[in-house]
Amino acid sequence: MPIYEYRCEGCGELFSKLQKMGTAEGETACPSCGSQDVRRKISGCSIGGGSPSTGAPTCSIGGG
Repeated sequence: MPIYEYRCEGCGELFSKLQKMGTAEGETACPSCGSQDVRRKISGCSIGGGSPSTGAPTCSIGGG
């Protein structure tokens, strides 16, 4: 399951949540205030196939 990043429109809280793919924004509540008025953010990190030398996952921030 992917980890999605959200911003609450009610209180401004930024939070992450492990969810099934296809979960709608309206099904997610802010852990701080309980509002369901949240917006999914575009993640700045993506996990690649792995480092050729170690086999460990790689992370590219900002597309670089």
